[in-house]
Amino acid sequence: MSDRLDMTVMYATHNKLRRELTHITRASARFDSDPRYILRVGADWEMFRRALSAHQSAEDDALWPHLRRALEDRPFDLARLEAREAEHAAIISLVGAINGALTAPGIELDLFGELTEALLSGLVGHLDREEESVFPLVQSALGADLWGHFRQVHALRVGPYAPQLLPWLLDGADERTVDFVLASFPAPARQAYEHRWRLSSRTTI
Repeated sequence: MSDRLDMTVMYATHNKLRRELTHITRASARFDSDPRYILRVGADWEMFRRALSAHQSAEDDALWPHLRRALEDRPFDLARLEAREAEHAAIISLVGAINGALTAPGIELDLFGELTEALLSGLVGHLDREEESVFPLVQSALGADLWGHFRQVHALRVGPYAPQLLPWLLDGADERTVDFVLASFPAPARQAYEHRWRLSSRTTI
């Protein structure tokens, strides 16, 4: 069965978040004296936080409410959605704890390692479950107009950080994914990506 709604942007974002968090977790583990160092001095953690925040807030504000209304007569499917929504709160809490721990003078490094590992397993599990249980509900219950609205909101949330986030998100993506993601943005942003942002990201990210 072919999907009615093209979810390329969702899968591209999920896959980048998975890759980046795995990279961050492994990289921080290499610094035995203080594994927080790599997160403090590199751009990867900040880029990851911004991308995750933009993605989850767009879902919370412009996708889940519409889906919740569409599922009000389907209690079991609604429960699956609510479970994914609850996971958002736990992920946000872990990200906040890790970010605070980067500069906390007295934190035990074993605890910091537990936090990063918990985020890795929690977020990857959440993304997997969202794709398996919620994406089919989006396909069956939402129309193209509401899905288009979500894509616009998602692009707007990325917008303030687009010069950094777009090259980061699309790094390594195939041509179809790049074209589809860029189509969510106005022409000036697409042109800036092609002629400025993508080139500058090679030295700044």
